[in-house]
Formats: sequence, C-alpha cells, structure tokens
Amino acid sequence: MLESDLDLLIDAARHAGEIALHHKAKGLEVGHKPDDAGPVTQADYAVDRALREALTAARPGYGWLSEETRDTPDRLNRDRVFIVDPIDGTRSFVKGESTWAHSLAVVDQGVVTQGVVYLPEMDLMYSADRTQGAFCNGDPLSVSDVSDIHAARVLATKPNMDQIHWRDAVPDFARSHRPSLAYRLCLVAQGRYDAMLTFRPSWEWDIAAGALILSEAGATVTDRKGEALRFNNVVPQTAGVVGAGAELHEKIAERLVYTG
Repeated sequence: MLESDLDLLIDAARHAGEIALHHKAKGLEVGHKPDDAGPVTQADYAVDRALREALTAARPGYGWLSEETRDTPDRLNRDRVFIVDPIDGTRSFVKGESTWAHSLAVVDQGVVTQGVVYLPEMDLMYSADRTQGAFCNGDPLSVSDVSDIHAARVLATKPNMDQIHWRDAVPDFARSHRPSLAYRLCLVAQGRYDAMLTFRPSWEWDIAAGALILSEAGATVTDRKGEALRFNNVVPQTAGVVGAGAELHEKIAERLVYTG
C-alpha cells in the first residue's frame, strides 16, 4: 500500500533529525553563504541530499524546491512540488540551541496540502493534512482566542516594530522571538503565542509547512497585504506572513501599511 504524502514527510523528517544530530555530535563545519545570507554547515547539505533522494524517489513526478539545492525552472512545470528547508534556524543549530527545525511540505498547484515541522532535540513533530486539522505529536492544535491586539503575545523580530510598518502608533503587544520561522508558525498554532508576523519577503521553504499547520489550527494566515499565500512561485518568496486567530488577524491587518 502506497504511503500517504503526510506519512512520507513524517518519516523523512525523523530521518533528517538523525542525520543532523549525528553531524552535530561530530562537530560542525560552519561556512557562510554569499551576500551575508547566513551560516551553513555540512549538516544542512547532508540533510538536503538525504531528503531529496528519499522524497523524489518515492514521488518521482513531484518537483523540488529547497534552500540548499540550486533552483531550476523544472519545478514550475510540476503540479505537485516538495518545498523543504533542511534546517530552519541554522544559527540556533550552530549555537547548540534546540529551537531549529526541519520543514517539509507538499504543494499542489500553489496550495500546501501536507506539512511537517520537526524539532529533533525537543522531539516535537508538528503536522497537518489540508482540511484534516493540525497536530503536535498526535495531539490536536488550536489557535488562541485572544482578540485584543494590546493583550496579544506576538512572535516577531524587532524591525517589524518600526513605525514605518504601522498606520498609527506601534501596537504595544508583548513581543517575543524564535530563530526558526517554521517554529514560530507552529507555536502560534499551538496557542502558546497569539500571533506571528514578519514583513520581510519570506522564502517559501521557511513558511510552507508552518503556514498550513497554523491555518489548520484555525488561524487566518496571509501575506502582509492580507492576500492568501501561494507557493511554487517563479521567485520563491511571499510578501511576508501574518498569522493569528481571525479577529486578531483582522485587527493587525487593518493597522498595517504596505509600501512594497
């Protein structure tokens, strides 16, 4: 019997965790990407190779988009595409912290249908199948019902609090941060935070899986303009991400200035 796409992603994510932890235990060789795009290690590349080989062998008709694989136009001609970040939060990974993740998604004609975000060092497996709900280690997830923007706990980097992004005063919500964007989306899905936002162009591999998980937990998830997220774009980026329960999302969105 053919393994479902979601089960395939879950199995692949667990194997990716084993590979990453093995390299971390041996000692990491840290390099730096061009244009100050951040650190990269041999573990990032090893996980990328293993995921690409396993997933494309199981689904040879699917396209491939990954942070650590040179992009090609081939994926644009495929209805279904794997979108993968081998290690999201490499800075955290290099520092010896635990808040890094593997982010794996299947996209069908621009829409995420299955997504997995796995944090090996905390053994947290977030998963979602479109229209089937979101889960962490098998337990169902539900976004918080906080609707007061001033009482909200929001995951965002400090630059998002610049006045240039907001119509009036910058909201005085409680701001926190996690290095992995995929993990931020999942924490809001879990109800541990009330919203997340990022106004910078967001790479699809950082957000595809987490956006589905957050949406399936009951949140509204859009770009910073309030438009639905679409994936497998020619330039694989979205105009930021805003995710929260419906009422809170509306209150955040109505205060945003879009200048792009």
